[in-house]
Amino acid sequence: MKCRSGCGACCIAPQISTPIPNMPNGKPAGVPCVNLDKSFNCTIWNSTDYPSLCRAFQAAEEHCGDNRQEALITLIQMERETAPDI
Repeated sequence: MKCRSGCGACCIAPQISTPIPNMPNGKPAGVPCVNLDKSFNCTIWNSTDYPSLCRAFQAAEEHCGDNRQEALITLIQMERETAPDI
């Protein structure tokens, strides 16, 4: 599956605990990455700054569904299910 332009769900839902460009402390789950523009497109995609963590994510129908809303619901649920107990 090809990434859906203007989705950004994978840049919002998960927690990223390692530094990423412009977010040296990573990002909390549910917080949009600062590298997303107002149309939910990654401004560093396919550049040398694009993190290997992000590069490793492969869009798939099971994660992305048929639209942005389905992707957000699925990825937020996956994040909750895999979050460490504190």
